[in-house]
Amino acid sequence: MKTPKVAIVTGAGQGIGLEIARKLLSQGSHVILNDLEKGLTENAVASLSREGKGKVLGYSGDSASQVVVQGMIDLATHEFGTLDQVVANAGITLFGSFLDYSAEDFQEVMRVNLLGTFLLTQGAARVMKNQQNGGAIVLTSSVTGHQSHENLAAYGMSKAAIEMLAKNLVLELGPFGIRVNTVAPGATLTERTTSDPDYARTWSNLTPLGRPASTVDIAEAAAFLLSDVARHITGQTLIVDGGWTSVSPSPYV
Repeated sequence: MKTPKVAIVTGAGQGIGLEIARKLLSQGSHVILNDLEKGLTENAVASLSREGKGKVLGYSGDSASQVVVQGMIDLATHEFGTLDQVVANAGITLFGSFLDYSAEDFQEVMRVNLLGTFLLTQGAARVMKNQQNGGAIVLTSSVTGHQSHENLAAYGMSKAAIEMLAKNLVLELGPFGIRVNTVAPGATLTERTTSDPDYARTWSNLTPLGRPASTVDIAEAAAFLLSDVARHITGQTLIVDGGWTSVSPSPYV
């Protein structure tokens, strides 16, 4: 019988992160599910516990905190003895025009999106190196790291930097069999975006394939990059946007 893999997924109380956790559980992985909000973490764990083949444990807290990151890693290794898959999905979006953007907002975007991703990747890679059987890490980027998007200068910077991290780590982690890739969603239907009644219609018109992504679309891509099927893929970014970055029409025009 195949030994279950063990995964950490951050920002997984809802939306894309939750769907990635659901997908991994359906494949038999055990999952440590993290969200900043305790209520979202608990609800997600309760829901997924009834669905997946694997086991799911919750760990609430700030994913950009070194204490929280280490706590998640310790929980995975203590409960399951290994750590094989990591999805650094937690992030924040703070819109604002470039000329008026505050230093405080800039620092918070970089703290959550960059520091949190860096710390989790670093901590997980240390464990994977010591285990001596490799591992797979997926970082969540965005199409805004590839194409200009109004009022998202800082956010776009952070996402482009995340992709560079994955590319750079090919050199340092490849020799240990640790793969690091990035998934870059385009417009996606989540709890946050569907609060805008015009979102689905607007992005259906702008997307060559005729609709925005579902969270399942993004989860399938992330699960592929984490799987053994992608065993010779590292340092890459998989854009999941229905073709939007090929033409890049703005929703503001």
